[in-house]
Amino acid sequence: MTEPEPRAGQPASPLAPPGIDTTVAHPARMLNYVLGGTANFPVDRETAERRLRVLPGWRTSAQQNRQFHGRAIRLLARAGITQFLDIGAGLPAADTVHGIAQAVSPACRVAYVDNDPLVLVHARTLLPSRPEGRISYSQADLREPDRILADPDVRGTLDFSQPVALMLLAVLHFIPDADDPVGIVRALLAALPAGSYLVASHPTQDFDVQDTSPGRSEQATQVGNRAGVPVWLRTRAEFTEFFAGLYLLDPGVVLVSDWLPDPGQRRPDPHLVTCYGAVARQP
Repeated sequence: MTEPEPRAGQPASPLAPPGIDTTVAHPARMLNYVLGGTANFPVDRETAERRLRVLPGWRTSAQQNRQFHGRAIRLLARAGITQFLDIGAGLPAADTVHGIAQAVSPACRVAYVDNDPLVLVHARTLLPSRPEGRISYSQADLREPDRILADPDVRGTLDFSQPVALMLLAVLHFIPDADDPVGIVRALLAALPAGSYLVASHPTQDFDVQDTSPGRSEQATQVGNRAGVPVWLRTRAEFTEFFAGLYLLDPGVVLVSDWLPDPGQRRPDPHLVTCYGAVARQP
């Protein structure tokens, strides 16, 4: 297979830290490539390009998810939330959680968690906090909520006696039902006080264009499975289960492009977005 050409100004690959397998695609690096980043390797670009060929709306969906992420953070920061726990943080982008939150309230604190050591290497180098606030980076997997909650960097950054916004943006679809993703989310929320929030998004095939058999979303899933990056798409009803017992903020569970869009913002066709999002408050 011919390797896709890097975009203009994009290096062939970043310098890999010791211990990172650059022969296996990683979802954070694939997403970085799709969003125009440079922190990815040939295998990430190859796998991402194969997925884009069968699901060309993936780039639109990723962009819309990032915009939803920004709107949700600004809403919560303006409402007085000053602590954020971002799990599955992904590689650094211009619109970081702490960058957005600290622009509203400089004293905001953010604990980033990801299972990819490359994410942490880049983050520690590129993402300084404002002096009034604080940020930290921890390597852990979403499947290990107890480890995340006990992590000394997380504990040293966040005060768990005060409300925290739990950020699970485009990460839950990497957890199969067998690993009980709903139970994982409930375990994390159980450690957070009343007044905390859950911000989550999740891809779906509810809006799949069935112009082929199997549909495009299923084909894209098969690409990921073959590359060792399996995903589990979920329906609106299945995604809504993550918010059981919480107070959903208006407009509820909707496509990320439909969640409080900025005035005048153009909304793509639903079959190009294919990602639900919602924000809910813990009673």
